[in-house]
Amino acid sequence: MVIIGPRGPGSQRLLLSLLLLAAWEVGSGQLHYSVYEEAKHGTFVGRIAQDLGLELAELVPRLFRVASKRHGDLLEVNLQNGILFVNSRIDREKLCGRSAECSIHLEVIVDRPLQVFHVDVEVKDINDNPPVFREREQKVPVSESAPLDSHFPLEGASDADIGVNSLLTYALSLNEHFELKIKTKKDKSILPELVLRKLLDREQTPKLNLLLMVIDGGKPELTGSVQIQITVLDVNDNGPAFDKPSYKVVLSENVQNDTRVIQLNASDPDEGLNGEISYGIKMILPVSEKCMFSINPDTGEIRIYGELDFEENNAYEIQVNAIDKGIPSMAGHSMVLVEVLDVNDNVPEVMVTSLSLPVQEDAQVGTVIALISVSDRDSGANGQVICSLTPHVPFKLVSTYKNYYSLVLDSALDRESVSAYELVVTARDGGSPSLWATARVSVEVADVNDNAPAFAQPEYTVFVKENNPPGCHIFTVSAWDADAQKNALVSYWLVERRVGEHALSSYVSVHAESGKVYALQPLDHEELELLQFQVSARDAGVPPLGSNVTLQVFVLDENDNAPALLATPAGSAGGAVSELVPRSVGAGHVVAKVRAVDADSGYNAWLSYELQPAAVGAHIPFHVGLYTGEISTTRILDEADAPRHRLLVLVKDHGEPALTSTATVLVSLVENGQAPKTSSRASVGAVDPEAALVDINVYLIIAICAVSSLLVLTLLLYTALRCSAPPTVSRCAPGKPTLVCSSAVGSWSYSQQRRQRVCSGESPPKTDLMAFSPSLQLSREDCLNPPSEPGRRVVASSTTPSPRKQNTAPLWAASLRTWGWSWRSWCRACSGWRPKHMGTFWR
Repeated sequence: MVIIGPRGPGSQRLLLSLLLLAAWEVGSGQLHYSVYEEAKHGTFVGRIAQDLGLELAELVPRLFRVASKRHGDLLEVNLQNGILFVNSRIDREKLCGRSAECSIHLEVIVDRPLQVFHVDVEVKDINDNPPVFREREQKVPVSESAPLDSHFPLEGASDADIGVNSLLTYALSLNEHFELKIKTKKDKSILPELVLRKLLDREQTPKLNLLLMVIDGGKPELTGSVQIQITVLDVNDNGPAFDKPSYKVVLSENVQNDTRVIQLNASDPDEGLNGEISYGIKMILPVSEKCMFSINPDTGEIRIYGELDFEENNAYEIQVNAIDKGIPSMAGHSMVLVEVLDVNDNVPEVMVTSLSLPVQEDAQVGTVIALISVSDRDSGANGQVICSLTPHVPFKLVSTYKNYYSLVLDSALDRESVSAYELVVTARDGGSPSLWATARVSVEVADVNDNAPAFAQPEYTVFVKENNPPGCHIFTVSAWDADAQKNALVSYWLVERRVGEHALSSYVSVHAESGKVYALQPLDHEELELLQFQVSARDAGVPPLGSNVTLQVFVLDENDNAPALLATPAGSAGGAVSELVPRSVGAGHVVAKVRAVDADSGYNAWLSYELQPAAVGAHIPFHVGLYTGEISTTRILDEADAPRHRLLVLVKDHGEPALTSTATVLVSLVENGQAPKTSSRASVGAVDPEAALVDINVYLIIAICAVSSLLVLTLLLYTALRCSAPPTVSRCAPGKPTLVCSSAVGSWSYSQQRRQRVCSGESPPKTDLMAFSPSLQLSREDCLNPPSEPGRRVVASSTTPSPRKQNTAPLWAASLRTWGWSWRSWCRACSGWRPKHMGTFWR
């Protein structure tokens, strides 16, 4: 705070009191300083940064600045030392007129974070304006017949300063006729008057020139003067006199031009010209360049001559003269006080400053968005302004100081719901009717990476034919991110894992931008039926967010494997099979069996057997089972049959197109005594040890089931009635068998493949091969529907039943040999598969 003036014990105590007051006001968020007007540029006002508790080093980084609504260039802050100083000339009279209080309100604003402080700098008056008279010379007509102690009012001087500096003292030059008297009005203002102390004699002294001096109360004193010219008039015994020495009129500021203010009336007891009165306005206070009133010289009626404005002047003093037409004329004087009432004719003003935009959607509640100031030039209730915010938005207005508000965040933001707000700040005064003004504030919400990319579904199933070309596009994943700009820029990545002994990236790849999934190498259904992996979607936010989607790629089988012949006891795989058949065997005797497997699945692995047309055309006594591959006699052999037969068996799958292989079977007819006792499995009456063991297992299972409980049979009947629909390859389950119906006419096969057949590629390969193909005519409805586990497939093959048990035990043995090895697993699985026609295999 700046104190200018002489210093002593009293001034030191005053300085201490002002410092304590300033310290208290700093704590309350409001600073007060004072400075004398006309102070030179650079005059110290106060250590504003220190008083606000701000570090000097943070003034520039935090954008420390001082703003004033109307007087922004008068004061400035040195950002190096935080001192508030005078920047340009301060004229208190121009700034505040004759108002007793005069201050400059400053807004001190710092950003990061945004803070606002309010500072009032009181502008103290100095005695820089001398008293002045409106005119250089005042003429006072005085009749020579004027009695002693007659009073003649003079026009006083005015001083633009206030307080002590505007206290005026008048002094009159020495003379023998008049003395000076000061008249104090009700408003404490003073007017000089001349009082006649000695009678005038026009013949001796027709004119008097006096000097009226005025001295103000400032230090140093300033003076002014005016010449008083007194004209001594001839006898006009009576001057005009008003009804009252003063009048008071109250007007609203919105009165129309030419409205009558008052009708004055003065009277003169003289007759003739000495009694005729002319009215005139002598002076209007405060002095203004615009003439606000006019008077009719004949009637004394005063009217408005212009427009009243309460905000400019709220009161006027009109000095009126009434002068008669006598020779010499005499004058009467009166005062009209016009009080102007305020009318709500000024609309509030709204100013929005220091916008902190855009607003992060994760901004804390209470964050200051903008500073708003309102003002109204009216007074009283007409100048009291209330601010409101519309529409219903997550913001609110907080009053900080008088007509200053802060726009703050009232609740959490979500850019994905609303990305921008159009706020309307309404300022309404307390007048009746009230006036209002609005200001629009556009608040943009900046995006924050708070949404992870999302896929339409958590899992996709893709079907790809095997033997695809390398690099072929098999699927496209797409994720959507609710964020904006780089936070919504999604990239795709393959979640690496092992597939057997190989990395997943050796099989597939994902394009980072488009999400297209490519197969990098030809897929082999026989090696990998299901490839399951995850694709990750990540946005470009900081930190990035992501999510995964699972792809199940089923590799569909193509008929790319021809049937492969298996080794037989009588020959090698793929070579000719030699069989010795006694001529004494009857019709239907199985002399040999062709075994073959197909590495494909489904219809592509369903095999059929037939003799080549050349062999059939020779009327040979043999035929081959269409689906069993068993070569049996068609009739009783006789001596006419050739001793040797070369049979060419064509093995064909059911793919499109079908693939084939051929097997050569050499059948030699021998006499009964020539047949070896240890013949092949095709010899008459020979029973395969494995088949015999299967028969024992079958009977043992039946015995256990019969002894244990009828519950097992009930379960078998139930599952037989429940299993329906042809089985298909579905989900893999490592280590579990899958039964698949190969055709609509009934060729059932079970196979545990020698290759890796599971989706994960982590189960060890299976090497055993077991299959059966009962010669049953089954419909498609007779096929089981196993669980969706693509881990096994069907092959067309069968065991070789014994001739004497061809339609009984061998069929049971083959069936139970295929199904009974994992009966517990089958029973558990049946509860999920719901088989309907299990009984088909138990006839």
